[in-house]
Amino acid sequence: MRSYYKGGSSSSNDHMMEKKPAIKFTKLFINGEFVDSVSGKTFETIDPRNGEVLGRIAEGDQNDVDLAVKAARGAFDHGPWPRLPGCERGRIMMKFADLIEQNLEELATLESLDCGKLFNYNKSIDIPGVAATLRYYAGAADKIHGQVLKMSREFQGYTLLEPIGVVGHIIPWNFPSTMFFAKVSPALAAGCTIVLKPAEQTPLTALFYAHLAKQAGIPDGVLNVVTGFGPTAGAAISSHMDINMVCFTGSTETGREVMKAAAMSNLKPVSLELGGKSPLIIFDDADIEMATDLALTGILFNKGEICVASSRVYVQEGIYDEFVNTLVEKAKAWVVGDPFDPQVCQGPQVDKAQFDKILSYIEHGKREGGTLLTGGKSVGNKGYYIEPTIFTDVNEDMLIFKDEIFGPVMALMKFKTMEEGIAKANNTKYGLAAGIVTKDLNVANTVSRSIRAGIIWINCYLVFDRDCPYGGYKMSGFGRDLGLEALHKYLQVKSVITPIYNSPWL
Repeated sequence: MRSYYKGGSSSSNDHMMEKKPAIKFTKLFINGEFVDSVSGKTFETIDPRNGEVLGRIAEGDQNDVDLAVKAARGAFDHGPWPRLPGCERGRIMMKFADLIEQNLEELATLESLDCGKLFNYNKSIDIPGVAATLRYYAGAADKIHGQVLKMSREFQGYTLLEPIGVVGHIIPWNFPSTMFFAKVSPALAAGCTIVLKPAEQTPLTALFYAHLAKQAGIPDGVLNVVTGFGPTAGAAISSHMDINMVCFTGSTETGREVMKAAAMSNLKPVSLELGGKSPLIIFDDADIEMATDLALTGILFNKGEICVASSRVYVQEGIYDEFVNTLVEKAKAWVVGDPFDPQVCQGPQVDKAQFDKILSYIEHGKREGGTLLTGGKSVGNKGYYIEPTIFTDVNEDMLIFKDEIFGPVMALMKFKTMEEGIAKANNTKYGLAAGIVTKDLNVANTVSRSIRAGIIWINCYLVFDRDCPYGGYKMSGFGRDLGLEALHKYLQVKSVITPIYNSPWL
């Protein structure tokens, strides 16, 4: 593999700009129609490859959220969606998935333009994956049922599972499509109606999905998309008295504000998937090639803009030196550049603010005594590209150890014993994910049960599946996306009791 960076413009940039699609959907989607915001305000969405404006998007606020909630409330209280047989909701969701696949190329392109994700990955993995997630929950929509209860007295009892109502979804910018459907799919299957706010950095695919939902036959008012900013539109969703539940993915700090607003309004339940500072623990018996690949991919995938990034890598001292040499060699061969270039491994950070934040953390790491093994600089003179960056000599008081950087920055440390590795891995306020690399099954079992995190990967990393629940411990939040746990999150249990008379048995 050849060592080169392709930041800023490359030979493929001009070619791909010619393929840039027209931005078709820029307005709010409320009650089945694209509409301007009440205020008439708009905001820019930016291409992170070059900082240029892709389009102007309607800026929703409290007034627009009120309209969207009114539509969702009407669709839930009086509309057909929650009253349809589950199989009919599933049929419409299947058609929605088909339409996504029919628009695969355009959706993959919009996702790359808006947030800098690799086009080939979007086209081959992410967009097909969201269609598969829709189909998974479409198949579950007619399998929602309660239980018959064995009462201790002369009563018959059973439970019903009923949709929770109007759900507010606030999703992040790092995986716009994946997060959209991780939230929306189980809520639709359960019979809920939805008001969704995409991140202001990445509104384009959310609006396109709203258009496809209407084409698929999802009734007006069931899925509403309000683009705008967190302190206005997001806060309005979190505090709205007529929203029955709010689900948020993003930073721990913002998650705390969402939870506070939910509590201070109508005590709506909250599901939070928040920050992470995930450890990857590599033992002496690990295969060096596999371990370095997992460590590198774990922190550099999606330019490090992923909540479960393996930003703290612990290597047992017996293989530490060999591991470091191999890892640095691979990091220097990692290709940074235009996300439409098939040779590129890492595109630009999502926007200028995130770009500056990451570079600031790198400077903190250097000032606090960390040793920079590779990287640490921006790439090119246009766009928001950053080199893969690896620090060693990191101690547990440094900001780069404690804070979620959300960028391609690894803190590399060593440990002696399994017990020390467990203690170091758990020394964080977060608990989203962790990785273990070892050939010893007993070590894998012990460590996986000892780390306080919501998902543990053994001899693999970043393995997600629509049937596998995903969420955090500690300050990484609570509630689960994906799997049937996510479906049940949007359902309430109702118990129904009736007396029985003269029955020969209870």
